[in-house]
Amino acid sequence: MSATPPVAVVTGASRGAGRGIAIALGSHGCTVYVTGRSEKSADSPLPGTIYETAEAVTAAGGKGIPVRVDHGVDSEVKALFEQVRQEQGKLDILVNNACALHDDLTLPGNFWEKSLGIVNMLDVGLRSSYVASYYAAPLMVENNHGLMIFTSASGSVHYVYGPVYGAHKSGMDKFAADMGADLKPFNVAAVSVWMGALKAERLMQLIESDREKYGYLESVTETPEFTGHVIWGLYNDPDLMSVSGETVIGAEMAVKYGFTDSDGRQPRSCRENGVEPRVQHPYTIR
Repeated sequence: MSATPPVAVVTGASRGAGRGIAIALGSHGCTVYVTGRSEKSADSPLPGTIYETAEAVTAAGGKGIPVRVDHGVDSEVKALFEQVRQEQGKLDILVNNACALHDDLTLPGNFWEKSLGIVNMLDVGLRSSYVASYYAAPLMVENNHGLMIFTSASGSVHYVYGPVYGAHKSGMDKFAADMGADLKPFNVAAVSVWMGALKAERLMQLIESDREKYGYLESVTETPEFTGHVIWGLYNDPDLMSVSGETVIGAEMAVKYGFTDSDGRQPRSCRENGVEPRVQHPYTIR
């Protein structure tokens, strides 16, 4: 690894998981490019901007660099990685996290009874992760080093909110599996990380909307920073390439790397409920 601070790109980092991951990587001394569309509070009904996250990254001990990117526009994504190349000459960690979450996603009802706009999650979420990886890969391959992360969840293997949510999560897992196959000869790892329920802005709003139904989630949540520390553990794992292409459970990685969440609690693995990632079949056609 380089003696210079690791360089990371965290997409969709104005708030939620992306914000927490960026701050956690900053606490480990990383230079973090923080991307998203929110530049001022009026840009979203939820709090958080790329500038606020970048400042928090720097305050944590790293260097936060905000870059306004609409991950639904390929040219803006391409420009982001050109900027990283010009300014840093390398990219060590890519966290594919940007996702268009429609307010109707968590409403009750069947998929045809909800807004068709929910399907945008497959554009800014799944497709955008492919595009970001497409432009990030050359930077990593040239340096024969790197880690691509896909933030996912157990909804890839069981019903959560409907088919679009599940397709997004299972697609993220599959991207890690197949990109891992292509990247393996270049010492670049691709890993999908299952996060638990996140103690972030959107979930807290959901809990407050119906405490009788969702109040229990407060006791089982993970902080958004938790996954960032999991990613840091993976990045520094000398056996990282052995898990490239796999989907891992963040809670289990924390046990492996010997840390807890910020409140001292050890988040539970969904495997305790009989839910586990699918295993990629080794059969390959090229």
